Amino acid sequence: MTQTMFSPPTKDRGTDAWEVRSLRSILSPRSERNRPDLPLLSVARERGVFVRSTDDANHNAIPEDLTNYKIARKGDLVVNKMKAWQGSLGLAPVDGIVSPAYFVFKADFAVPRYGEYLFRSKPYVAKFGAASDGVRIGQWDLNIPRMRDIEVHLPPAAEQAAIVKYLAHANARIDKAIATKRRLIALLDEQREKVRADLFLGLPGHAARLKDVATIQTGLTLGKDYGAQELTAYPYLRVANVQMGRVDASTIAYVAVPEREAVRTTLRAGDVLMTEGGDIDKLGRGVVWDGQIEPCLHQNHVFAVRCKDVILPEFLASWLSGPVAREYFYLTAKKTTNLASTNSTTLGKLPVVLPSLVEQGRILRDIEDRTASMDVTIGKAEREILLLREFRTRLVADVVTGQVDVRAIAASLPDTPEQDTDLDLMLEDVLEEALSEGED
Repeated sequence: MTQTMFSPPTKDRGTDAWEVRSLRSILSPRSERNRPDLPLLSVARERGVFVRSTDDANHNAIPEDLTNYKIARKGDLVVNKMKAWQGSLGLAPVDGIVSPAYFVFKADFAVPRYGEYLFRSKPYVAKFGAASDGVRIGQWDLNIPRMRDIEVHLPPAAEQAAIVKYLAHANARIDKAIATKRRLIALLDEQREKVRADLFLGLPGHAARLKDVATIQTGLTLGKDYGAQELTAYPYLRVANVQMGRVDASTIAYVAVPEREAVRTTLRAGDVLMTEGGDIDKLGRGVVWDGQIEPCLHQNHVFAVRCKDVILPEFLASWLSGPVAREYFYLTAKKTTNLASTNSTTLGKLPVVLPSLVEQGRILRDIEDRTASMDVTIGKAEREILLLREFRTRLVADVVTGQVDVRAIAASLPDTPEQDTDLDLMLEDVLEEALSEGED
């Protein structure tokens, strides 16, 4: 793997010189165990380290015996050694326990939050990647001695605090912009669903069950022990990839499985992807897989519904958003405090009204005509969200590595980012510039 290089701070900072240290002097291993009473923590590329919900469908099942799980104290660095090259690392937000497969280090930072920003910034994720070994994608393993030889450029404690303060305000501003665009997408999604509901209400046709017009393929179980079998790494879709009306392939995970398991769980273009669990209003919503990644597997929390020749995949995906399917999932779902779930047996009994293929095509064209402008607006908002995230990535990297000196700006900011500040105006032009560059 190649290492992305960056320059050390180049601006004249007077006597406030940045210190060069190796991670060996900053990190020390922690090996405490046997505290199953502590909250369970997980680590992900998108979120860093977070407290895991017991009913989170995106993760492996929680074992009954947690005594062997490692203790991570608040501020400790937690690293998924197989995915460090992707950025699956971060500082623990609270005292908790993590998988025995993770690495845990005490982290010596004057301002721990600065260490979180630093380690998860793009230049330092690349350094962790360069310290990983492997021959197959998804099977790179972090080499700890090489990782601890990584040099970091650390500012004085006062500047670390200024950087954290500045980024807290900047992230609040970016989060606000993203939230506004997500609200717009949600409103337009509701309008699209109403169009489908109006068209499907009282639809004439042959009544059937989903199992009669399609086959339901279940996915692979993560964390399964395959013993001495030869494994190959494949990309796979998680629940997070299956969004309302679209597949989000911006972040694709890999899993190593035997060939027979890969064959059983490989997606085909035209499969209708459905989530097993989630919010009750999103449960069972479908999207057609277009085969954009081949081969690609799917997790067991995502069903792949393969239509027979009596029903169009696009029609089924639209039917799943209609009133009959929504009511069925609401009545049959297994509900917990935060989530709802279904299973392949219940899914197979879903009622489907089956007009002729010609009529199915006509309905799809009608839906497209009525929702085309909404789709354009949603697509634009989604692209803008992606650009805002990329802007955040660049901004954090520039600030934590000293390419941009934010001490003067931070000194003018209030203590909490919730207040209106001049930073909103200062970032507005930069955000607009980032968005306009993405439209070119």
